[in-house]
Amino acid sequence: MPSDAFEVVGGRKLKGVLTPQGAKNEALQILCATLLSDDKITVNNVPEILDVKKLLTLLKGIGVTIRRKAKGSYTFKADKINLKFFKSKEYHENAKRIRGSVMLIGPMLARFGKAYLPNPGGDKIGRRRIDTHLLGLQKLGAKFKFDEKEGAYYLEAKKLKGAYILMDEISVTGTANIVLAAVLAKGKTSIYNAACEPYVKQLCTMLNKMGAKISGIGSNLLIIEGVSSLGGTDHRCLPDMIEIGSFIGMAAMTQSEITIKDCAVKELGNIPQVFRRLGVKLKIKGDDIYIPAQKTYEVQTFIDGSIMTIYDAPWPGFTPDLMSIILVMAIQAKGSVLIHQKMFESRLFFVDKLIDMGARIILCDPHRATVIGLNRKHKLRGIKMSSPDIRAGVALLIAAMSAEGTSVISNIHQIDRGYQNIDERLNAIGASITRL
Repeated sequence: MPSDAFEVVGGRKLKGVLTPQGAKNEALQILCATLLSDDKITVNNVPEILDVKKLLTLLKGIGVTIRRKAKGSYTFKADKINLKFFKSKEYHENAKRIRGSVMLIGPMLARFGKAYLPNPGGDKIGRRRIDTHLLGLQKLGAKFKFDEKEGAYYLEAKKLKGAYILMDEISVTGTANIVLAAVLAKGKTSIYNAACEPYVKQLCTMLNKMGAKISGIGSNLLIIEGVSSLGGTDHRCLPDMIEIGSFIGMAAMTQSEITIKDCAVKELGNIPQVFRRLGVKLKIKGDDIYIPAQKTYEVQTFIDGSIMTIYDAPWPGFTPDLMSIILVMAIQAKGSVLIHQKMFESRLFFVDKLIDMGARIILCDPHRATVIGLNRKHKLRGIKMSSPDIRAGVALLIAAMSAEGTSVISNIHQIDRGYQNIDERLNAIGASITRL
């Protein structure tokens, strides 16, 4: 188990180069996809974070042969699957601890006709139902039952058959799971109202390289012609856009000059634009993003002069995973902004810690907070606090780095779940973060 607290000495300006890790949300889908073939699959730029390590442990238990070629580079061979492992206590305990385990059920159903899943874990950021996954798989011919005593789902399908599926919500993992099942189903599957995040785009591209027949990639209508089997391939995960956004917010908040390398800028959607609305000056040079040190940054208003509202939405809208970063960065902006977190109702519950540090934030309700920027007239003060989830954890880390004095952030395994060696990487460019 990792150390579970950071001691952060605030007020330090950083300067240097940061390279983002591979995309966490993509990697969890891609690793589950390796179950669809008994040929060798190589995946590069895998982030070596807690959630990924937990999923690798699950895959090894199922019988996947995994070899680590180099840092972030792995080969997978799923030719000796042990279905009995699903009944083991080890599988039950490990699968509960990671949200990504939900994406095992699509490939397991497609290839072996059965799947078992304890209620998956992950961040406590509000209701995260898996109805969308189960309803989609049901349309493909799967039958499921929920065992209330065990808190687990049992799914079975002799043979999946293609179907027209209208998604009841734009779920990234739901779309991924149905795609993973449909590629080996008999006949044609249409998925309408599909998520079109870069993660899903990457997954579909990889599956096509393995022999799948998926069209409409990148849109909200995916057409999948089922095939009888899939082969091996090589795949490289995109850089993590959430980490890129976190670094942009950190640079602005700490008045630091930072270059973020190899960002795959074309896959960032409107992320740079939203940070610019909050007054961040950033320059895109090829696939690199340069953020100069800024004494102040001013929030724009809408054209009619009304207060700027930043809200999350399914892609190509602004990703909900960066709302915590936007909120914390707005604390030292000039001007005010309304943060509207539409997609999760518990993600703003860390603002009490920011208020304790001296931020001017009005929590309107579970979904909305108004931030009245301090414009550097007052510094935040260091306090003791706890990280409630991955993204709020990094937002609190950014606040602590900008504050006067020393802060202690406990429960940091939440940060380690999504950010690889974040303390070492930031210390290398001037931060002062110590694992207690």
